[in-house]
Amino acid sequence: METLLQQEKILNVTVIEPRLKHPTIFARFDELNPGESLIIHNDHDPKPLYYQLLGERGNIFEWEYLEQGPESWKVKISKKLAGESDETLGEIATKDLRKAQVFKKYGLDFCCGGKKTVKEACAEKGLDVTKVEQELQNADKTSSTARPLPYNDWSLDFLADYIVNTHHSYVRKTIPDLSTYAAKVARVHGDRHPELLEINSLAQLVCQELSSHMVKEETVLFPAIKKLVAAKNNGSSPDDASAALIKGAVNTMEEEHETVGNALEQIRKLSLNYTLPSDACASYSFLFKTLEEFEDDLHTHVHLENNILFPKALDLIKK
Repeated sequence: METLLQQEKILNVTVIEPRLKHPTIFARFDELNPGESLIIHNDHDPKPLYYQLLGERGNIFEWEYLEQGPESWKVKISKKLAGESDETLGEIATKDLRKAQVFKKYGLDFCCGGKKTVKEACAEKGLDVTKVEQELQNADKTSSTARPLPYNDWSLDFLADYIVNTHHSYVRKTIPDLSTYAAKVARVHGDRHPELLEINSLAQLVCQELSSHMVKEETVLFPAIKKLVAAKNNGSSPDDASAALIKGAVNTMEEEHETVGNALEQIRKLSLNYTLPSDACASYSFLFKTLEEFEDDLHTHVHLENNILFPKALDLIKK
């Protein structure tokens, strides 16, 4: 109990003169040792304090709402430990894929753009980072989704097979319909909705890119990763040629992921988040539904490769 009281200090801001509120909070925050926290009580959302603290002290704190109005607000501000940095979107999704639903909600790329922190990604899109971080903190408490599969615990050879059997299989099954209906809807409705012409071009690009991409993964990269795992299990080190092959293939695959991801993001923008116009027919509806499902599957697909399979394979090469 004594340790807890030492680590968490409380400040009731409502009794402080307005002009002295922020200076007092800053002074109390500066007195904190790394790892300690300050809980502030206020009668309104202290969100402006977050941005002022970030601007004047830098990214050295964590911000957590404990109570959010309507009459009382409590925020826990923790000073980070020395050397502690924010997790990236990819790292957060790797630990708990349920939190990826928050990223999807706000259009934050956790697969191809998974190396950015939440603060960086929100700043780029002009999003309220306090709101996004709060939803992330609550995701594991409020999610009704079953516990996500433990991808990060799987062996790399098993994960590679899972990607092929689940995601590659889905892509191969879906590509023919996606290509056919994108062309059909553009031909029938393109005169009234010219954005469909570009959507069709982008959809054809996605289909072509992924078709060749999956073949390269299944015939070159994934077998090389399995060979690497087998070598490590036998206590041997990878030869220079195998290491170079994996490094080069990973770079190529990540570049192709980005190409496809950018194309699907552009489709989402052109379609106004897959919003159907009043004159949409059944084919139009099917196309947008398929595109949205395809994009959702690809986010998980690329996340498993960019944020788990590829980094772990590269780590094995270094060891």
